[in-house]
Amino acid sequence: MTTAVLTSRVDSPIGPLTLTASDGALIGLTMENQRHVPPASPDWRRDDAWFADVAEQLDAYFAGDLTEFDLPMRLAGTQFQRRVWQGLCTIPYGQTLSYGALATRVGSPGGSRAVGLANGRNPIAVIVPCHRVIGANGSLTGYGGGLERKVDLLELERITLSKALTPGGTVPAGATR
Repeated sequence: MTTAVLTSRVDSPIGPLTLTASDGALIGLTMENQRHVPPASPDWRRDDAWFADVAEQLDAYFAGDLTEFDLPMRLAGTQFQRRVWQGLCTIPYGQTLSYGALATRVGSPGGSRAVGLANGRNPIAVIVPCHRVIGANGSLTGYGGGLERKVDLLELERITLSKALTPGGTVPAGATR
């Protein structure tokens, strides 16, 4: 007997997001036109109610009111991929880390290319923050959801942190939201 996969679709500032869950845990968050998206199945069952907490936390994140997600997740992949995805979750909100530094952090020094490939296969985008990984020279390289979305997510986090650090919580001059 196969376990039911639940699905829902939510709107976001970076476009529609497709959510999937199984056995009480989030197993997927994909963006429209994202690379490496697992194929949908006719067996999937829409259940917007199950995803209410996920949608609420995503709304709070995009509003700049949430910096850390608290959701049951199950990341399915190879042992190495899971190490990389767990490593992504250790990158603090609003900060970035190079592929090489992440490779060292997950016990694979010199494995920046393998980390990049695993990063591109992250099944739970945004919540598992693969957008926080950048090139060694600080460049924004590769993102399964498109570089424009990566820029948008990093900018959202930068602005949110700037507001938190500015007296009175105002957005600094020149910053946009």
